[in-house]
Order: sequence, then C-alpha cells, then structure tokens
Amino acid sequence: MFTFSHTDIPDVLLLEPRVFGDHRGFFFESFNAIDFARCIGAEVQFVQDNHSKSVRGVLRGLHYQAQHPQGKLVRVTQGEVFDVAVDLRRDSPCFGKWVGVTLSADNRRQLWVPPGLAHGFLVTSDSAEVLYKTTDYWYPEHEQCLMWDDLTVNIRWPLQGKPQLSEKDAKGKLMRDMFKSEI
Repeated sequence: MFTFSHTDIPDVLLLEPRVFGDHRGFFFESFNAIDFARCIGAEVQFVQDNHSKSVRGVLRGLHYQAQHPQGKLVRVTQGEVFDVAVDLRRDSPCFGKWVGVTLSADNRRQLWVPPGLAHGFLVTSDSAEVLYKTTDYWYPEHEQCLMWDDLTVNIRWPLQGKPQLSEKDAKGKLMRDMFKSEI
C-alpha cells in the first residue's frame, strides 16, 4: 500500500510505500498495480525495467522521447539522488516547469513521471543505483535531451562543482530551440 502526494506539477506524484520493519530488517511492496492505479487515477502497463549505477556528481538527463513518450516510475535501491521532471507537454498549464525530489534507499520514495515530461537525476551520495519502470520501450532514434542547465527552466540542482555528463547529455537542447513558438 502506498501513500502519495502531488508535486508542483500535479501529474507528477511522490509515492511512499508502507514499510514493515523489525529487528530482522524490513519488507515492502515496491509495486502493486492496483495501488498504483489508485494513486495516479489510471491503469498503466509497464513494458520495461531499467537499472543504472552512477557515482557522486553524475547527472543523467534530462531525457525524453518526442515519439513514444515514456512514463517512468523511479526509485533508488542504493544511495541517493536528486530526481527531476520537467513538463514538456505544450498543452499543460505547467509547461516548462520542473519539480525535484530526493529519492534514496533510506526514504524508499518513488517518483511517478508521466509521459511527456523530461526526466533526469543527479547522484548526491558516493554512488547510487536507480531502478525505473517505463510505459514504453526505449527507441534510441526518438530519444532527446533537454540541457540540464537551461536558464529558461532554471533547475536548482544541489551541485558541488560541475556535474559529470555523458557526451550525449552534454549536447542537450535548450527549450527555446525545442519549442520556439511557446517560449
């Protein structure tokens, strides 16, 4: 069973599982289709699970697929990240806004990022393992990247120095180049 709360982008939800713990350790359901549908108000079919491991200061994202957009249910199984979603849905009242939350193995929170939003995270612990379910498959030919430091979006990353980026992420697009008529 999950409790959930809305973020500043109402479709982006922060989910917190009910954890059963004692001197032996803990147990919780990390996913339950009925509870998840209750939280988001719709049934969703996940088709792919992804798992990444990164070291402190790695920033992955902000990724999205213009065609075949993916909804993502994100959680951290080791370490801690600052997880970010940016609304790229042109018809949304939250278009161009971002939300960021801390996800960690300790807090066991999950973030639901619906289709149409860019997603990324910054590793804030020595290392972190991130698991996420997606509602559509990865299509490399449709993957795009919003520049992590775009001043139009103005994400307040908890950085200490410059982030470590992949070559692909370092070449992300600015919002003004993606949606010239909307900005």
